[in-house]
Amino acid sequence: MSTENLPQSPEPQPSRKPRVAVVFGGRSSEHGISVVTAGAVLKAIDRTRYDVLPIGITQDGRWALTADEPDRMAITDRRTPSVDQLADSADGAVVLPVDPADREVVYSEPGSVPKALGQVDVVFPVLHGPYGEDGTLQGLLELSGVPYVGSGVLASAVGQDKEYMKRVFTSFGLKVGPYLVIRPREWEQDESAARKKIIGFAGEHGWPLFVKPARAGSSIGITKVDDLSGLDDAIAEAQRHDPKILVEAALRGREIECGVLEFEDGPRASVPAEIPPPDAHAYYDFEAKYIDSTPGIVPAPLTEEETAEVRRLAVEAFDAASCEGLVRADFFLTEDGEFVINEINTMPGFTPISMYPQMWQATGVSYPELVDRLVQAALRRSTGLR
Repeated sequence: MSTENLPQSPEPQPSRKPRVAVVFGGRSSEHGISVVTAGAVLKAIDRTRYDVLPIGITQDGRWALTADEPDRMAITDRRTPSVDQLADSADGAVVLPVDPADREVVYSEPGSVPKALGQVDVVFPVLHGPYGEDGTLQGLLELSGVPYVGSGVLASAVGQDKEYMKRVFTSFGLKVGPYLVIRPREWEQDESAARKKIIGFAGEHGWPLFVKPARAGSSIGITKVDDLSGLDDAIAEAQRHDPKILVEAALRGREIECGVLEFEDGPRASVPAEIPPPDAHAYYDFEAKYIDSTPGIVPAPLTEEETAEVRRLAVEAFDAASCEGLVRADFFLTEDGEFVINEINTMPGFTPISMYPQMWQATGVSYPELVDRLVQAALRRSTGLR
């Protein structure tokens, strides 16, 4: 029997590569570091496996189509880059879909017909700080029905607000250091009483104190206060970044960090790192981290028992805050041998010199593999209540 007139099977079509939108920049004071992080991710992501769409958010909140040029997204002459330097247009705007059934991204410019940029399968948000790492962007992506890398709305919000982060940790039995919160209304209604509250805290725990914005990162806005004379300036600096401030007692001990990464069978911890006191800085501040690139010690010189303990605690912190994808957990190893958790970062520094990728490199996961694992974890998850 001839098969000439029978319907022929269509030729198999090559499957489409998943499309990853790398979203970076943002309205926070960590804008420049986010751009640097995005450059590292864009350079490392496997273009044979993924199509990539870089989207930058300017400091005034506009979503811009940017050049896919990672080499331009680096710190030069001690200055961080910005999205405005990379945007294709000063007026064009990228619009994400709001219908979960439609993942088509649209680009529009004044006076022009909107242009479809294609469907996005997953968003890799590498924003740091408010308006990106704090659950706001995650909520937008949940409404849009677009999977994304990293923690959901609740964990992102908890990870951004240092007060509630500490409250969550305490409720799960994790030890935190002494701290005090001054809320905006408290300061506005009676500055003198709020100041006396901090002075009383110092009388109980001693100087120095660390005064910091409650909802910021990258050590921006933090001041080490050695005595009463520096307190008002420290409060003003913290409030420049966040009207709610956190005051912490200094802990004597070693700074230890540990990375957590989501694998198919659950979260695992990296080998830990130690952050030695920087020679040219009062503490491990923004300049020490990103401008002078003070090196950490990887792996940290700990005993086997201490290493196992801090890895266990890092995963516990990840689970306590209902995190997903990745976290960097920061601890103090006190002089009496106890680990005290300082904070977690749900989107930690991700530049090539950042501690999170360095710790995983020492654990056997390269930077490109780290990026791939995070994208794959996001693709496995659906949006919605978790």
